[in-house]
Amino acid sequence: VQLVESGGGLVQPGGSLRLSCAASGSIFSIQTMGWYRQAPGNRRELVATITSEGNPTYGNSVTGRFTISRDNAKKTVYLEMNILKTEDTDVYYCNAVICGLTVCSDYWGQGTQVTVSS
Repeated sequence: VQLVESGGGLVQPGGSLRLSCAASGSIFSIQTMGWYRQAPGNRRELVATITSEGNPTYGNSVTGRFTISRDNAKKTVYLEMNILKTEDTDVYYCNAVICGLTVCSDYWGQGTQVTVSS
């Protein structure tokens, strides 16, 4: 099973970016999917999660600016980031609880860099 992220990059303050994360491999079902972020030396921080039914949860620092969504048919989760601030600069990691026929496990993507700078 793999999670492959895309969509990071450099953007000016106030701008927008959209991250995508696609799951592939031997997958029976996907439960909660989400995004976390981490700067060097800091602990990983919740950005947003979304259940298989589509119920979202957001971290306090991104509520009202970021939107998480998923396409279950494509096994993909998205993060629409608006009104970006310099403090949003981080490596963003995709996370998913993925189930095979008999067991569910926690998977992480490789991370994608988001830099907000003028």
